[in-house]
Amino acid sequence: MKKQLLTIAICAFTFVANAQTLENGITLPMEWPPRYADPTAPKEMPVPYLKQKPKVLPINRGRQLFVDSFLISNTNLTSVYHKANYYDLNPVLKVDRKWELTPEGYEYAAPFSDGIWYDDKDGKFKMWYLAGAGYVDTLKHSLYTCYAESLDGKTWTKPALDIVPGTNVVDTMNRDASTVWLDRNEKDPSKRWKFFNVEYKPDYIQWQYVLKYSADGIHWSKPVAQSGAVSDRCTAFYNPFTNKWVMSMRHHCNVSWRSRAYLEHADPEEAVSLAHRLREGVPDKHIVFWFTPDDKEKRHERYPDVDPGIYNFDAIAYESIMLGFYSQWQGPENHIARGLMIPKRNEIMLGYSRDGFHFARPSHSPFMPVNETDGAWNYGNMQSVNGVPLIVGDSLYIYSSGRSKNGVWWDAGVSTGLATLRRDGFVSMRAGNKEGFLTTEKLSFDGKYFFVNADVKARGAQLKVELLDEAGNPIPGFTKRDCVVMRGADKTKQQITWKGKQDLTELVGRTIRAKFYLTRGDLYAFWISPWTSGESRGFTAGGGPGLNASGIDIK
Repeated sequence: MKKQLLTIAICAFTFVANAQTLENGITLPMEWPPRYADPTAPKEMPVPYLKQKPKVLPINRGRQLFVDSFLISNTNLTSVYHKANYYDLNPVLKVDRKWELTPEGYEYAAPFSDGIWYDDKDGKFKMWYLAGAGYVDTLKHSLYTCYAESLDGKTWTKPALDIVPGTNVVDTMNRDASTVWLDRNEKDPSKRWKFFNVEYKPDYIQWQYVLKYSADGIHWSKPVAQSGAVSDRCTAFYNPFTNKWVMSMRHHCNVSWRSRAYLEHADPEEAVSLAHRLREGVPDKHIVFWFTPDDKEKRHERYPDVDPGIYNFDAIAYESIMLGFYSQWQGPENHIARGLMIPKRNEIMLGYSRDGFHFARPSHSPFMPVNETDGAWNYGNMQSVNGVPLIVGDSLYIYSSGRSKNGVWWDAGVSTGLATLRRDGFVSMRAGNKEGFLTTEKLSFDGKYFFVNADVKARGAQLKVELLDEAGNPIPGFTKRDCVVMRGADKTKQQITWKGKQDLTELVGRTIRAKFYLTRGDLYAFWISPWTSGESRGFTAGGGPGLNASGIDIK
């Protein structure tokens, strides 16, 4: 009898674990991560929670962004997808040290994913990047990891460190991509920084993930875990919605050699140890096919017959979503690029996820495009960076690598650029001269103060918010007529109030909808905060000055 009860208990626990319900109301399927067959043709990734939404959406975690249809029940507003704005003084970091050249003289000074974070412990922006190693290593095309820091995210210095005395080198393993992650949840100070380095092992003629830890991001431990053989351009990220480390791995399949495979585990050492290349036609217990380039990918206008690929994919939690950064490849192939002495074209695209696995891509326009003019730092081969965005006041700082048309080598001239974006500014819901509306799905909340991120500074622009009951009827005291109009303002954090109402306390525990009435303006996000100061309790990605050191937007 006891044995039977134990079996039942174990089964019940397994059911609960596999049927995890996230903070946003999404219940994951019993089989997680889901197993999709390798496709035979390019197609968009399915996003099940957009087709079958939770009956009620809890909105206690983070600013609620309109990056997909998840929050929206009905609207006549237009979705506008915004590009990042390049900093005028780019590149912000480039080769200016002899050890940043390879033995052949090729310039490398930029993250290849790596990481750029704001470290609250000493109030600095910190960057880890791939650099040439010709000064300290005679191995052909050897690449090391270097470190830079900044007080403002724009002007970067390269301190002399003691790993390779007199240089800013922090790791001397010849490498491809890497991920440097600031783990704000780590209780062991010596593991605060995690380094998932894709190292070249000449004795095995292969790439491998190798995991190292550090207290300061400069002095790294000996390896604590290693993978099997993996392909180049593999990275890692942490999904706080499921509390799992994810290995984002290059995957070869019939659709494209530039596809992705997925592995997750709560323990980063286990995640690394379980990683390896998938063999075609052979299933793996831990690794699943993830996605290929889809049928809407941008094509190179000069090479329209080249099928696009996904060169890399990085992700990070921002507010209530996971942001996905695609390094989308458009050609030409390496041998063509080499002959023409031009970098291949990779541009950075965006996707959005609410579970960390399924990413919606409502727009396939580049978020960070190349600039194919002579002398441009980002002529081609732009690559995403871990840790971004960083939050600096009302702006987001987003970095990438880029390659110039340099006349030395087709795949050299590598530097780092900065772009900015309005906070939450990935997508806005826009109204023209005629008043438009947006009604949300059913919502639950435990906060008291209603906030928006909106631009209604134009003449005649305005925003009103009405709260509806579960049946869709205006709630007395919170009607459109009761709302204090927002106008003549462009605010990334603006409290919405109603006449005669101090806060939303009387509505806590009720299921409501929010209905926005917008004229000549843009609505980026809304949220309900426990505090009049408007903190969202959302994730703050790579952090930023003045934010809570926990990585969550709280007082």
